[in-house]
Amino acid sequence: MNSKNPVSKLLYAQKINMGGLMVRQPFPTQQIEQIDPFLLLHHANTKFNPDGNPEKQGVGPHPHRGFSPVTFVYHGGIRHRDSRENDSTIYAGGTQWMNAGRGIIHSERPASDISAHGNRIEIIQLWINNPARHKMDQPEYQTITKEETPLKELDQGKVLVQVVAGSYQNLTGPINTLFPLQALRISGKKSGKLILTLPPQENSFLYLLNGKIRITGFGIIEAFNAVIPEPEADQFEIEILEAANLLFLSAPPLNEPLAIHGPFVMNDQTGILKAFRDYQMGKMGVLIE
Repeated sequence: MNSKNPVSKLLYAQKINMGGLMVRQPFPTQQIEQIDPFLLLHHANTKFNPDGNPEKQGVGPHPHRGFSPVTFVYHGGIRHRDSRENDSTIYAGGTQWMNAGRGIIHSERPASDISAHGNRIEIIQLWINNPARHKMDQPEYQTITKEETPLKELDQGKVLVQVVAGSYQNLTGPINTLFPLQALRISGKKSGKLILTLPPQENSFLYLLNGKIRITGFGIIEAFNAVIPEPEADQFEIEILEAANLLFLSAPPLNEPLAIHGPFVMNDQTGILKAFRDYQMGKMGVLIE
């Protein structure tokens, strides 16, 4: 057992207002700009108007370029539509992985049957940077359901690990990524234990949506915290203290210049200006709901 402290930082997810929707954001913050290549994490747990039209709630059409917005659904259902004629609804346990590439317009609305889910959606949306060589790729949309996500049971079923991307204990996630990347959805019951390997020369984080855990060598961590490992740490030894949902991602850093403005992520300001110009000229397509 490694008794050294494997945790570098805890980033608490403060509430922020995103166009009328309240979300929690552990990063970026004043403490940390990014966890290269992971740019931004939003944790939303939103109640919708039961008397309102689901097609008019949520987030309307908006553009993206140069990165991959990824959505992990934990409660309810979210309908995705985009300017490349994709139209799908993702429910709890499912994942939407969209490479915005050279440009796409999409909307994110409650599922048409959201009333059957208590008019509530809980999701995590994570922005993952695209390498410069892939920023102008054709956009690509992937989605997997809970049932399509490989599942590993640990500690006599007390811990469940869903492999969305990359590999974990001889399981491989079905999502195709632009570079090597591991994405794991983890749920655990009280007293469940697991070990997460921290790949060397990669940047990793663990986000705790709810519940309470203990990491050996550090101590207790409560909900709404992102855990950043020490650079020399090789693993997290985790004990579930209260039923918990966690999200773990790891990838090699891109180490590239970064320019972000609104919904566009490029390598310099020229790229940002071109993105706005192309959007205004309709080169990212049209989405009419």
